[in-house]
Formats: sequence, structure tokens, C-alpha cells
Amino acid sequence: MTKSGRNEAGRQAVVTGGAGFIGSHITDRLIELGFRVTVLDDLSTGIEARINPKANFVRGSICDPEIVSSTLSAAEYVFHTAALPRIQPSFDDPVGHEQVNVIGTINCLQALKGSKNLKKLVYSASSACYGTPEIFPTPETAQISPLSPYALQKYTAEQYALLLGQRFEIPTVALRYFNVYGPRSFNSTNPFNAYSSVIGIFHNQRQSGTALTITGDGAQSRDFVHVSDVVEANLAAALSSKLWESYNVGCGAPISIADLALLFERPIKHIPERKGEAQITWADTSKIKRELGWTPKIDLRSGLKKLDE
Repeated sequence: MTKSGRNEAGRQAVVTGGAGFIGSHITDRLIELGFRVTVLDDLSTGIEARINPKANFVRGSICDPEIVSSTLSAAEYVFHTAALPRIQPSFDDPVGHEQVNVIGTINCLQALKGSKNLKKLVYSASSACYGTPEIFPTPETAQISPLSPYALQKYTAEQYALLLGQRFEIPTVALRYFNVYGPRSFNSTNPFNAYSSVIGIFHNQRQSGTALTITGDGAQSRDFVHVSDVVEANLAAALSSKLWESYNVGCGAPISIADLALLFERPIKHIPERKGEAQITWADTSKIKRELGWTPKIDLRSGLKKLDE
């Protein structure tokens, strides 16, 4: 049973990017609830060992329309997490990132057009679309001001999902994640994998006994949200009656990187700041609380204790 009291046992769900950080956690939760889950992943950044053994695994890319069409055709719920979500690499290879982040999303929408089975497509969007906002906390109505190709691509894909969703009656909701952290967020064999956030990097550095690396002066602040809360936001969006809306998913409690580093109790060294990243992220979550009934449950200190789970 879900929190709404509905029995979702046997429902068919597809998680694109299900070998990745967020996607693998969504897959685990869906299987726990009794869904039949198919994971679509090309393993370019994901790890096959993270895929729940009870899930059906299709190795393939969202850039391949035929694989996307055959995989998504029977789905009742689609959780589209597949992406190349790294800011700095998107500057180095904007075309490759465009192919995955935008064209791959369009492929998913094309595959779902006319579907008689689909109940909801939940698109994993990004708060990077706001750039460095002028309003804090930042609502969904804030000015869009991307600072990187990645941010622009994620916003473009989000708008395609909502625009084509309305045009072709594809029931869609977009979730604008703030700074997601938690177990599996760091892949030591691929430091440029999806969601190698600062918490994952700090945790890995503490585990290896090295100094924590802070970009710039560490005054930049981030709104961190635990992956378990992000999973519940996906479920709330999937099972709600809301359509063609975007929602912030964050905790609404930013912390500076310098103060975050202190919680890890390790020596610190500073490295040059990176261009294209916001100075502050701070989510206004009043809309998702009001319309989907979602609130984050895990505060930062509790979440840091769960990193080794």
C-alpha cells in the first residue's frame, strides 16, 4: 500500500537511468511497493550492480528511439531520470549532453504519445534553471536564468515534457530537484558520474583519509535534499491528479559549503572556483507541499549519518 492507501501491486513502471543514483533508489522503492519495474540504462554513468535484481533490465540508450519505444510502450508510470547531469562536462561537450538531455527526453515523449496505458510521466528536472536567483527562497515562478549548458538543457527538456505533454495528452509532472545527496551518489571509478555532489565527494574524501576540497571560498550555499525524500516526491507526483506542473524539491534550509565541511571534521584545502554554478540555492517548497502533500522528512545531520547505508 502507498501512503494514499492505494494498492499499486502489479503496476508496470519504467525507470530510465535506473542504474544511477536517484533512479536506483526510485526502483528499489517501487519494487518494495509491489510495482513491476523495468530499468532502461546504457550504463554510461550508472552501475549495473545498483539495479534491483527484481527489476527487468534493458541495456540501451534513451537516444535510441526504437529501444525507448519498445521499453516504454506498456508502462503505466515512467520515471525519467536518465541524463548527463554534470555542469562542468556540459561545457566541454554541449552537443553530446544535448543529445542525451534534450533529444533523449523528446524520444521518451514520442514513445508515449497515444499511449493507452500511461498514467503519469514524472520528469526529473533541475533547479539549475534558476541560475543565481534574485528571490529567496526561490519559487517556481522565479526568473529562469541558466548558467550552464546542462541547466539550459534540463529546462528545455522540462518545457518539452510539459508542452508536448499537453499537446499530445501525455500526463506529465516535472520535479525541479535542488541538491540531492545520499547513498550511491558518488562513484569512485567515474568521478564525473551523475550526481557526484559535494556531499558525496566530501564523504569519499573522509573515507579515503584525504583533505576536503572546497571550490572558491566556500561561501556558496546549497539546499540539500536527501534522496529518500526525492523518491517520495516522485511517488507523490506519480499518484497525484496534477498534470503539466513543475515543482521544487528541496529542504528549504541552505547551508554554506564551508559550514558543511565542518560537519565532516577533516582538514580542508581550497581549489579554484568553477564558473557556471550558482552562488546560492534555496527552495521554496510551498507549492509541492500544498498541491502534492509532500514535505521532506530527513534533515541534513540525519542524512549524513545515512551515507553508508
